[in-house]
Amino acid sequence: MSFEDEWAGIRSAAQEDRAAMRLAHVDVDGDNGPSQDGDLRVGQTDLAAVGDAAFTLHTRLAAEGGHANVSTREAGTAMAAQFALGAALTTVADKWREQVDTLLDACAHISNHLEYTRKTHADDEQWIATRFKYEQLDKGFEERTGH
Repeated sequence: MSFEDEWAGIRSAAQEDRAAMRLAHVDVDGDNGPSQDGDLRVGQTDLAAVGDAAFTLHTRLAAEGGHANVSTREAGTAMAAQFALGAALTTVADKWREQVDTLLDACAHISNHLEYTRKTHADDEQWIATRFKYEQLDKGFEERTGH
């Protein structure tokens, strides 16, 4: 068998398999995953988990993110008089603190936003539930249709 014949067979098999192939497909799984039309959905459990993870990261980073800051700055200051490395070490400590603060702000923003979103959604659900009673809707439909 020549290469051209083998290649033609592979291409033909691929064409036949193409119809059966489904890329980027996940079965619908309850509250999560794509809907029947392929759109992704996120449930309250997912949002709560992301918010909790952001809060946990913020808490730990706030407590542990600056452990070496004081000693690094002290070493940099002590070394600055005799070594160029001292000023560089102090700069590293300053940049590290800036990065930790940026990450703390991001975690707080994520956690707070998701908590706000959860509360707002719950308030909206409560408002809807107190304004609309199914019995009243049914009565209105019955009156309209004459039943």
